[in-house]
Amino acid sequence: MIFGLFRRDPRRTTIAALYERVATASRAPGLYAGLGIPDTLEGRFEALSLHMILGLRALRELPPPADEVAKDLTDAFFRDMDASLREMGVGDTVVPKRMKKIAESFYGRAQAYDAPLNDADEGALALALARNAYGTEAPATPLARYALAADQGFKSVDLSTLLEKGPVFPDPGAFASGGSR
Repeated sequence: MIFGLFRRDPRRTTIAALYERVATASRAPGLYAGLGIPDTLEGRFEALSLHMILGLRALRELPPPADEVAKDLTDAFFRDMDASLREMGVGDTVVPKRMKKIAESFYGRAQAYDAPLNDADEGALALALARNAYGTEAPATPLARYALAADQGFKSVDLSTLLEKGPVFPDPGAFASGGSR
């Protein structure tokens, strides 16, 4: 009976692997060097948020149990954010307030990116990404092209492939030379 406490939960292991793949994609050097996302704490949050949003959009389009996977993936993201705050020395009394701000930021970005991604509206997405990722009004056209390509690429992936191989994001370097920024 007690040994059951030490067994790995296969579902949790699968979600952890999926989250790790998304997080790894968000740390691709081309996002920072080629597409201009600032290599700062805020920039890394923006990159991770964008990749999470793209992954969650892909799951949203798939049949059940993709909705449960999306919920578990979102939970993994917020657990990671909580752990990161604590590693940075944020006190226990402040963590909930910071987590609330992180959640508001994340869901605000998801909402801002959703319509342009649905409509494949490069211009609107470039402006939304510029405001969030760069803190400017100059369109983030190469980053928007990258996000649109990733979003489009997910349309042909089924849940089992997504869980086994993870989301496959395009090479950011392929988008670095096009457009402004």
